[in-house]
Amino acid sequence: MKMTMHKFWVVLAAAVLAAGAHAEDLPTFRVTIKDGAISPTRFEAPAGKRFKIEITNAGKSPAEFESIQLRKEKVLGPGVTSFVVVNATSPGEYVYFDDFHPQARGTVVVK
Repeated sequence: MKMTMHKFWVVLAAAVLAAGAHAEDLPTFRVTIKDGAISPTRFEAPAGKRFKIEITNAGKSPAEFESIQLRKEKVLGPGVTSFVVVNATSPGEYVYFDDFHPQARGTVVVK
């Protein structure tokens, strides 16, 4: 039993490390949110492949990156950088926005 639990933890640790390594290998696109503005307001990503969106809140108040179409959201405090991984998507245009400042919008163009 003790050896089985040890093997379980080793396999779990390897899986967690492998998942992190895969996220770093993905094509990465950077989005900055600052006090009700998003930059860039448009970028292109590959169709049929996973990709990562790295989000930085450069503002003085909280921000929430959200895309209903991509089914992603991430709340960020001031000065925080994080990311979301987007699964393979079909070609099209996908809107993202700051949920705390809905007028701040951008579009991912998947080709």
